[in-house]
Amino acid sequence: MLSSSSTTVKNLLLKKRLCFLLKLVCYVSSVFIFCEFLIYYVVIFQCRWPEVKGGAHMSEKETSTSVLKAIILADTHLLGEIKGHWLDKLRREWQMERSFQTALWLLEPDIVFILGDVFDEGKWSLPQAWADDVRRFRKMFKFPASTELVVVVGNHDIGFHYEMTTYKVNRFGKVFNFTSGKLITRKGINFVLVNSVAMEGDGCTLCRTTEAKLVALSHKLNCSQQKPNNSNRRCSDVEKLPASEPILLQHYPLYRKSDAECTGEDSASPEEKNIPFKEKYDVLSQEASQKLIWWFHPRLILSGHTHSACEVLHAGKIPEVSVPSFSWRNRNNPSFIMGSITPTDFSLQKCFLPYESRVFTIYCAAGALLVILILAHFQLLTPPFYFAQHLISKHKAV
Repeated sequence: MLSSSSTTVKNLLLKKRLCFLLKLVCYVSSVFIFCEFLIYYVVIFQCRWPEVKGGAHMSEKETSTSVLKAIILADTHLLGEIKGHWLDKLRREWQMERSFQTALWLLEPDIVFILGDVFDEGKWSLPQAWADDVRRFRKMFKFPASTELVVVVGNHDIGFHYEMTTYKVNRFGKVFNFTSGKLITRKGINFVLVNSVAMEGDGCTLCRTTEAKLVALSHKLNCSQQKPNNSNRRCSDVEKLPASEPILLQHYPLYRKSDAECTGEDSASPEEKNIPFKEKYDVLSQEASQKLIWWFHPRLILSGHTHSACEVLHAGKIPEVSVPSFSWRNRNNPSFIMGSITPTDFSLQKCFLPYESRVFTIYCAAGALLVILILAHFQLLTPPFYFAQHLISKHKAV
């Protein structure tokens, strides 16, 4: 009889322990799934496409056909085999993959632009390491047939000017269908893709080739914007493009002294803002910047490289937006730009990704609660009432 009762008690204790263990597993799994998967949906779901002027007066059909929905991001810096620790790779690439795939699913953009420094070690990676980096990129940034991906070259992809070679440029161009000075036109909107690394202005072979392509493209765009009665012989045999002022997409920003005038929560830190920029390293030279403005008279310039956000006006009327890094390795608060663009207008809106510090706080709070639950379950946590009673009785005894 006693044996049967003892067995029943043991079974009950075992069931309680299994039940408690199951609750802990469910709790830990829930926290993990939220922090590593659901949080991206919660945060990005709050982002909305900006409206262009007149958007409210257009029908839904007109808006969907005339407005190009573009996502712009920069500086993903996929780690390579030399500097990249496997755990750092795993964490950062998972964060970027989940953010990108969630954004595609929720926002359904027409086109995505990545403004250079796709890889961290492309400037020196050997063929096998390069192939591995490309494979991982294609897995992370896969996209549906309804979306187009356009990638611009950066200095970490092919090296700074003194490291840049024809082999590296061609290798990048083969993977991403990129050429140094390329025009793409979508829904009547002209985008000019610039290899800003080749805008050194020292007459190197790649620099001369790039500038020649940009000059020819500039001529074609300028001829397309002229009115028929003002056309001249120089434009008579030129292929006509949509008469829309172009948008420049490049890695290096145009020349500015520093980030001192930049504002916003994702701009550079106060210590970094007053550090002067070095021409041809942090920004393009004044000469190269002026050339691009003269050649294209762009209505908008989008750039990356600095890893921080900034908005500046060139020549008092041409806006440039520096897009911050998309990687948590470079920022606590990565983001991307959402652009609603028409042939004559555009509107930009920033979409922030989950703050890494907040994710860390959730994990810490959940961990602390988990410890309390375990201690309470095994009656190792003294209730406050009994603890106070113990102190009082001890005081009376003294």
